[in-house]
Amino acid sequence: MTSITRNLPWFIRDLGISIVGKECYTSLIENLDIGDVKCIKYSISKGLGIGIVLGGSIVKVPQLLLIVRARSARGLSLPAYILETLAYAITLEYAYRNDFPFSTYGENLFLTIQNVVITLLIILYAPRPAATDKTANAVISSMAMLVFFLGCSLMPLSMLAFLQVLTLPLSLFSKIPQITENYRAQSTGQLSAFAVFSQIAGCAARLFTTATEVGDAIVSAGFALALLLNIVLGVQLWMYWGSDDVRVAEPYGAEKEKAKARGTPPVSTTTSTSVPAYKPEPAAWQRSATPPPSSPSMGGRKWARKVD
Repeated sequence: MTSITRNLPWFIRDLGISIVGKECYTSLIENLDIGDVKCIKYSISKGLGIGIVLGGSIVKVPQLLLIVRARSARGLSLPAYILETLAYAITLEYAYRNDFPFSTYGENLFLTIQNVVITLLIILYAPRPAATDKTANAVISSMAMLVFFLGCSLMPLSMLAFLQVLTLPLSLFSKIPQITENYRAQSTGQLSAFAVFSQIAGCAARLFTTATEVGDAIVSAGFALALLLNIVLGVQLWMYWGSDDVRVAEPYGAEKEKAKARGTPPVSTTTSTSVPAYKPEPAAWQRSATPPPSSPSMGGRKWARKVD
């Protein structure tokens, strides 16, 4: 068997070496040494890392499609996405400046780009400001994010390391507004279940790949906190699943009780039309007959005068 694995085509050999390195390629592929635990863990980490990078390039696409299709960002917190985008951008620049393998942080590049687009869509589909105000807010937000990204690439590495530490509270505060919004509305609105559960799986895998390939405690702590908060969002998705449909189909009696508690008149969910009472058409002899005296007492007095 080793005679086959040692004579694989050059492009397969070069690809394998570029992924797991020459040492692990020789041990696992050419020598078929399945007892090399270190290279097995490293190869699993590389495979997971590549999968996460590929998944990160599309993980937010369902969320984008939900917003565009509904032309609404209901249930999505703008502060949450702004803070999350900052955290992604800092981690991306920190890993790049420290020459970490791209497979350990590459998804942050795609997540940052997708989050920027989602943030702009939330601004554009906000219900309150006028269209001109929305466009101005979107342009200002884009310029602010661009300046921030350029600043991260130019600042000293020591300051960037300090910002990486700040991604821990940033991750916390980026999820709290969304969690609070879901709890307040008892609904997850346009929040994508695919995006949330993909992030849970991605953060869990990132803990393994970071510990195996990088060993940076700050980055590992950030992924651990992100995993915990994404699990909370996943639990909320499970709890509030279908709550919008229940509220739409809520009976009028329940709405009446809510309106009574608020002190406002309820709005009926059914429409009623008033049917006029039926009045029969009078007969011909009734229309032509002389009407009776207007008062019995007057008729009595006239009769009495005639007798006298």
